Amino acid sequence: MSDAAAEIASLRARLAASEVRARTAEAELAEARAVVSTSEAMIAHLRLEVARLRREQYGRSSERRAQLIEQMELQLEELEASATEDEIAATHASARTTAVTAFERRRPVRKPFPEHLPRERVMIEPPTACLCCGSARLVKMGEDVTETLEEVPRTWKVIQTVREKFTCRDCERISQPPSPYHATPRGWAGPNLLATILFEKFGQHQPLNRQAERYARKGVDLSLSTLADQVGACSAALEPIHDLIRAHVLAAERLHGDDTTVPLLARGGTRQARLCTYVRDDRPFAGGAPPAAVFHFSTDREKIHPNRHLAGWTGILQADAYGGYNDLYRPDRKPAPVTGALCWSHARRKFFELADIAGAVRKGKPAHAISPMALKAVERIDALFAVERDIAGLVAEARREARQRLSRPLVADLHTWFPAERAQMSRHNPVVKAIDYMIDRQGRWGTFTRFLDDGRICLTNNAAERALRGIALGRKAWLFAGSERGGERAAFMYSLIVTAKLNDIDPRAWLADVLARMPGLPVSRLPELLPWNWAAERARHAVVSPSPPGQVVAT
Repeated sequence: MSDAAAEIASLRARLAASEVRARTAEAELAEARAVVSTSEAMIAHLRLEVARLRREQYGRSSERRAQLIEQMELQLEELEASATEDEIAATHASARTTAVTAFERRRPVRKPFPEHLPRERVMIEPPTACLCCGSARLVKMGEDVTETLEEVPRTWKVIQTVREKFTCRDCERISQPPSPYHATPRGWAGPNLLATILFEKFGQHQPLNRQAERYARKGVDLSLSTLADQVGACSAALEPIHDLIRAHVLAAERLHGDDTTVPLLARGGTRQARLCTYVRDDRPFAGGAPPAAVFHFSTDREKIHPNRHLAGWTGILQADAYGGYNDLYRPDRKPAPVTGALCWSHARRKFFELADIAGAVRKGKPAHAISPMALKAVERIDALFAVERDIAGLVAEARREARQRLSRPLVADLHTWFPAERAQMSRHNPVVKAIDYMIDRQGRWGTFTRFLDDGRICLTNNAAERALRGIALGRKAWLFAGSERGGERAAFMYSLIVTAKLNDIDPRAWLADVLARMPGLPVSRLPELLPWNWAAERARHAVVSPSPPGQVVAT
């Protein structure tokens, strides 16, 4: 071999060795990135779990911790996605070299798939001969099953209801069975489709125009006006159920009340309307009545609306300090004045905003601008919340006794501490306004402390705020109410959907069953369709006739 050939062979060997080293370095770098990404995701996951445990132990209703957990969840989502991408890259890189073993990411143990889901068995064609020797004498000794969770898109079908006609040989008259009942006039839409349209519009905040576009992509042409027609028809059909829910709510001894803004389409733009709710929830003091909510729409926030909503009702109203409720508390009100109970969450929030370090930093304020007094007030009020978490679900008398023993000294200490701190501050200090919200006005402190003597009263008005939460999310999707009638219709449907959610049932499934059964039921049996009765009936049927864990279909 000549010197030139030997040199070429040497260079080729060096090049091959360099390529191997480069592939090894690339695989090691990819594995290191995967390890770092996985570690970061694991650290974020553990931090999130620690934050959740701390929130459960020390402050379930803390706004600061809730915001922190939401931010950590978003961060964890991105880190998990990055870790998966890096893991795949490391696997591809290690496949090109034998010097680096493939990276395997440790994942949490996956829970088994729910037993109620149907199972579809896909049989892979078995071998007809031994893969080793080619013999055809094979005997089955078992099988390995790999389960994969799959989602099947919505399917559509047309149901043909056939009514045969018969003629009589004797009288030549035509006999035919009567037409079945339908949820809406003309009956072209089935109850499941109607329930889907209603729930997506009012429960998932998907306007009808977006639904029509999605249906069109599936090959089903349903115009916006057609869908709107069915929404109006369903509202009329469901009115008896709404009336029963409203009567149940107004039969309560205690209600939660609150409202939120709703943009209303008007000439030249939008104007601010209101959507208010009254929630009956007796579960905190072990009451036997099922929870329910009723909503009302109004074009303004005049006090005439609460007077109209609660006309003839007497009891305890838990709400914020909105002046529109004041007429309800008047001693000369007929048939009797409403007893007010103010919300400590609203009062605490005013101090919390002045003690929120993270919020101040986001707004560009220095950390030293945080009020130490506001932070101390939050800590003192949090001690009351800790007592409430321990007595949630007890009977009213047990709650009252615990509050007299544990909460009353804390409240008395607050009532002494607030004026002492206020006297040392300027009247322009924002903390003074937060204190005055509770103790400066005549009679307000007594309304705040009324929970000490009545175990039925909750410390907060959070039940009503939770009922309004979906509306706050929906404003970003539907932007505004198209008309006053549209706002009233939305309040009507929110009453049904939120009541179903309060009773832990699927609103769409419940609406579908109600729309299917209600036309054929006498008025005396309509209470059977109320969410709490409907859920109990379904539970009884499940006990009497348990369904198999899953349907097996061989394909």
